[in-house]
Amino acid sequence: MRPAMKPLKPLDEALADLLAHAQLLPGSDTVTTFDADGRVLAQSCVSALQVPPQDNSSMDGYALRCADVAAAGVVLPVSQRIPAGSAGDPLQPGTAARIFTGAPVPAGADAILMQEDCEALAAADGLGSVRINAVPQAGQWIRSAGEDITRGAVVLSAGTRLTPAELGLAASIGQHQLQVARRPRVALFSTGDELVMPGEVPPEQMRLGAIYNSNRFFLRAMLLRLGCEVTDLGIVPDRREATIDALRQASSAHDLILTSGGVSVGEEDHIKPAVETLGTLDLWQIAMKPGKPFAYGQIPREGGAAHFMGLPGNPVSSFLTFALLVRPFVLRLQGVQHVTPQAVAVRADFTWPKADKRREFLRVQHNAAGGLDLFNNQSSGVLTSAAWGDGVVDNPAGQTIAPGDMVRFIAFSELLG
Repeated sequence: MRPAMKPLKPLDEALADLLAHAQLLPGSDTVTTFDADGRVLAQSCVSALQVPPQDNSSMDGYALRCADVAAAGVVLPVSQRIPAGSAGDPLQPGTAARIFTGAPVPAGADAILMQEDCEALAAADGLGSVRINAVPQAGQWIRSAGEDITRGAVVLSAGTRLTPAELGLAASIGQHQLQVARRPRVALFSTGDELVMPGEVPPEQMRLGAIYNSNRFFLRAMLLRLGCEVTDLGIVPDRREATIDALRQASSAHDLILTSGGVSVGEEDHIKPAVETLGTLDLWQIAMKPGKPFAYGQIPREGGAAHFMGLPGNPVSSFLTFALLVRPFVLRLQGVQHVTPQAVAVRADFTWPKADKRREFLRVQHNAAGGLDLFNNQSSGVLTSAAWGDGVVDNPAGQTIAPGDMVRFIAFSELLG
């Protein structure tokens, strides 16, 4: 008599257990700010200056004293010209200064009037004068010193995953180098005698039962997007000893071993017993669809242990288990704390009449009416659904969907970046 199957582990519980094992990797790298896009800060950036460093003009126009312009039509002599990058002299009462965007506001001026509200009047010599055609308000078009960043402020916190905006922010406080978490070292391999590589066998020469190894391509790309150093160990034959040898080799110099295929319960699925031969297997099957077969474990090595994650072989299952489980784990290894993708409520313009006992992730696409359309084949083997879709509907277990229902939508931009 076969033993009773263990209940499936809820996805949120599995992710929490997984993240509990994701300790920050030791070590860090120092890189130029130019090269830090996508990296994770290992040390907070503290500003040694205020930004802007002094009051400056946010417009091309004229700096003046509000007390000198009681009504529109006043004519003031232009006493100086202040381009960006230069400092003017204190503004004398009853005068105006020609000023340009970004230039420091001269002492004594308390407003900027943009040039569209002024009329330059030429003179035979000097800078001429200007007719003021609007009454200014104190502080008008002046960026105050420190209004963006104050001296001593933590501008970027450790654990921030850097984007182009953050790189510009770091540069604005003079950071030409940044200390970032080191890249996770990941060993990647696939299992399955049915797998062949594109370019090695043309389609017309494919043997019966063979398929191209698509998982290897998207998994490698997703790892690289997360800042990993990837060692691609290729395709391992469907034999237990070959799988054990590949795991032993990979564990010696990598933080994470990621495999695709071989995590089901068939006679030719060797990942689970191979990991258990070398180490421990902590998670096994997750209550999500697609993606039920998923494994997490550790393989001891000198000085610690390598993490192991085994993904299912079906392409969409592999794609989504990576996005929902591996991605947050890899980010946490680098010190990122907020790893949960953001979901938004969007109207479903489709019917999903049959509820499943597992939490489902349905591939959908935005339509012109602002709702979501469903891909017509939600099979775990149909990778076209992921390429076609804009994201997934996170559908709770036991839930049907009718047109007009508001559903939880997670964009692929949240899952793949």
